[in-house]
Amino acid sequence: MMLADHPPSHPAAPIAPRVLRDLGPAAAVSALAALVIVLTVGLPETLYEQLVYSLCIGVSGFAVVDAVRLRWYAAPTATRLRWPALVGLMLVVAPVAHFCGIHAGAVVLGHRPPPLAEYLTTGRVSMIVFTFMGLIVMTLLVEHRERMARVERENNEARLRAETIERQALQARLRLLQAQIEPHMLFNTLANLQGLIALDPARADTMLDQLIQYLRATLGATRADTTTLGEEFAAMEAYLGLMQVRMGERLAYRLALPPELRGARLPPMLLQPLVENAIVHGLEPAIDGGEVLLSAEARDGLLDIRVCDTGIGVDTAGSRRKGGGVGMDTTRERLRVLYGERAALILTPGQPSGTQVRLTLPMETT
Repeated sequence: MMLADHPPSHPAAPIAPRVLRDLGPAAAVSALAALVIVLTVGLPETLYEQLVYSLCIGVSGFAVVDAVRLRWYAAPTATRLRWPALVGLMLVVAPVAHFCGIHAGAVVLGHRPPPLAEYLTTGRVSMIVFTFMGLIVMTLLVEHRERMARVERENNEARLRAETIERQALQARLRLLQAQIEPHMLFNTLANLQGLIALDPARADTMLDQLIQYLRATLGATRADTTTLGEEFAAMEAYLGLMQVRMGERLAYRLALPPELRGARLPPMLLQPLVENAIVHGLEPAIDGGEVLLSAEARDGLLDIRVCDTGIGVDTAGSRRKGGGVGMDTTRERLRVLYGERAALILTPGQPSGTQVRLTLPMETT
């Protein structure tokens, strides 16, 4: 009998390992069938013998059906006649499997097997029908397991696709947020440079040199997804040098970075808005200016970065008298997108004066 008139639509995995894997449910159904038969005939003392015969019949018959199913009908949509063909196969396999299983069981138990001429009794015909029903149950169980595995696999693939799309969207959003910071800082600096050209050409020339150093330190990093804390501190040192040209003696600064933290990874241009906020909203409004301290330390698996200034401080609501500015808001948004609840940006009064901005994020090393 021709079971299929076409090959499988796609290459399948080797059949033998899959058949062996499927024999587990077949053995379980065969054992249950032996128990049902023993309870039906009322001879519990024959359970072992019936179990041997049932396993020999059920496992051998299902192995044939499952091998054919996997070879021609692995895909549920292989053909509209898929199940009728499988049922027809089971009708053929059931008597053969019963006859071969009875003989195999007799060899195992040391019994005399019935000859073929005396084989088709009423009781054995009913057992052949019972075998046929068992093959159907075994196939349904295995196909249900495959269907559940296929659904789980498709769900996992859909989830991975959704995570990939979300990750790409977040990266695009982060690049947009990052792009908002760069022109914000550059426009402020260029505006100050324009004012100095007419009033103090020498200081304007020095500021231009500092700006070039700052751009040299930052332009490469701003195009990357991550940078190192050492590179960020170097960029901030160039930025503070640039601001010192503009403010003169009203600005002093210090940087404290332990050597072991220089390789820590973080998003680029994350510190510049914090330092700029300290100068623009903390020191510039103060008559005497003040000092900025930029420091970092590792604590409980977190990177703890602090920007402290001795400027005008914060009001009772915990915000700058002039507000945090677009840079601080953008930094908070970048942290939320990148780290969720694992990162924080906190603005508090400094001691004894001024403001402290504390940034915590997960420690990541190269």
